[in-house]
Amino acid sequence: MEPLLALFAEWWWIGPAAAGAGTVGWVGVRRTRRRALPAGSSTPGVTTTGDRAARAWASRPLSKSAARRLELDAAQLDLQTARLAVARGRADVKVADAEVVRAQAERAASRVSPEAVSAARARLVDAQRDLRAAAAEVRARRAGVKAAKVMLPAIRSGSAPLPIVRLLAEHDAILARWMAYETDLALAIDYPAMTDPRSPLLAEFLRAHERAQWLRPASPQTRLEPAEFLAYRDAVRRAAHAFDHAEQTARRGGQPQPSVEAGDAWSRVASDLADTAQRALARSMESMGRAAARSWNDRGAKRTAKNAPDAERPTPRAGGAASTNGPVWPPPARDRPPTTPS
Repeated sequence: MEPLLALFAEWWWIGPAAAGAGTVGWVGVRRTRRRALPAGSSTPGVTTTGDRAARAWASRPLSKSAARRLELDAAQLDLQTARLAVARGRADVKVADAEVVRAQAERAASRVSPEAVSAARARLVDAQRDLRAAAAEVRARRAGVKAAKVMLPAIRSGSAPLPIVRLLAEHDAILARWMAYETDLALAIDYPAMTDPRSPLLAEFLRAHERAQWLRPASPQTRLEPAEFLAYRDAVRRAAHAFDHAEQTARRGGQPQPSVEAGDAWSRVASDLADTAQRALARSMESMGRAAARSWNDRGAKRTAKNAPDAERPTPRAGGAASTNGPVWPPPARDRPPTTPS
């Protein structure tokens, strides 16, 4: 009995240590399994605390400050993406240039045909063209950031609508133009291509409209990230361009004109530059109007001072000397020199 008690006194800590190690191991395995799950996923039928927190965050309305800065944040994100595209384009140009040098060296050693050198040069030309398009897109994105910064004070003061409100209005305007052809019998008879879903141009607009409708937020208070705002803005622009193209073709008699693809880089740059130019023109006209109003008020003040009664006008001092405190209106008449008798 005594040997057993001595053994127990020596090794009594083995049981608690094993239990603790098992608990720590179970917790580690559970955390590892959670980390292995993709973001936003959980065990089917089980709602975790993270899922509930994510739903609660998504259901919260967008704050006023975030709603006002949404367009600016989205424009800055767009500029960052365009700069990354320029970096990738420069790397592609360097790789294509190296391929041209290698093809020329192998051609000098009679290892490849002249067609291989021509193909390498063609890839270099394509890479350089894509780089120029990416650089032009960066300039357009910078203009978009400047336009968003200029509009921010007006949005904060309430004289301009929120970015998401303005974008929803643009989307509603496109839908109103389309529904005019669906509800007006005269327009439907004059332009049947605008109500025929088999028309390729109208089918393109319907696809773009479906995409924009799917990305449309439920209300202006819906929480939107800058990337989501960009996706919805681009979808609305594609829908507007597709509808304009279909309408112009229908009004010309159904003769489609060659157009660039919606995903072409140059078309996106041209669209963004046109939108930025329209905003800049609107701001310039507003500034000119304010300057004209100030000039008109200054002229009115001068005219009022000119037509004031004589009692309110400053008069010259006695003796015909002009006042030194300010201009005298009307100016005093010069005294004629005394005439000497002949």
